[in-house]
Amino acid sequence: MENLNCIYCNHNKLYHLQNGYLKCSICKKKFSPKKIEKKQNIINCFIDDLTMRQCAQTLELSYVSVSKYYKEFRIKIATYLEDEYLKKEDSVSEYDEYLYLEKAKKHDKKYIFDSQNFLTFDYEDKIYNILMPPLNRYKNQFIHDNLEEVYHREFSKFLLIHKVAKLQQHENNITKFWRYFEDFILKYKGINKENFFYYLKEAEFKFNYTKQIQREILTQL
Repeated sequence: MENLNCIYCNHNKLYHLQNGYLKCSICKKKFSPKKIEKKQNIINCFIDDLTMRQCAQTLELSYVSVSKYYKEFRIKIATYLEDEYLKKEDSVSEYDEYLYLEKAKKHDKKYIFDSQNFLTFDYEDKIYNILMPPLNRYKNQFIHDNLEEVYHREFSKFLLIHKVAKLQQHENNITKFWRYFEDFILKYKGINKENFFYYLKEAEFKFNYTKQIQREILTQL
């Protein structure tokens, strides 16, 4: 076992157990090389932007198993990005807000309530996003009062007047991220609102880091 170190203490004093596991003679912990290889292959699919179904088909794994790993990755990524931003939040150079709506809904006023609003910050050439409260909490009241048209008009005016922004130039890292995000999200055929935050953070993660660094971070996490 000269080429493999313990995943817990990094020593190479490993020996085989009968069930296919390895055990470290230093820290006394055991682990499965096959499970590690499986997770690394799923990480590679995740980094290469394969959907869960595509990953399952490529690796000949169950969709449920891959789904569990992808969910785990996204949760860990969100926490990692939060920690990284908090270390350097004083270095924010620009920020702007964005109203995202699925392409199929953009030209229909009644879908204004389905928009996702988030603030995007640029710090040290990296992006950080804060998801704002959803607009759909107002939806039922405005529909009940037949004020959808009025709300759409007034809300559009509000965005123009009260837009939160601090930008030094029209073309910037933030607008690059928004374009990246619009392309990134297209491959998902509709996202549950409760999960939107994690897809936003996945896009943030992949925009900020090269594939090699993504792989290193996820493997470490």
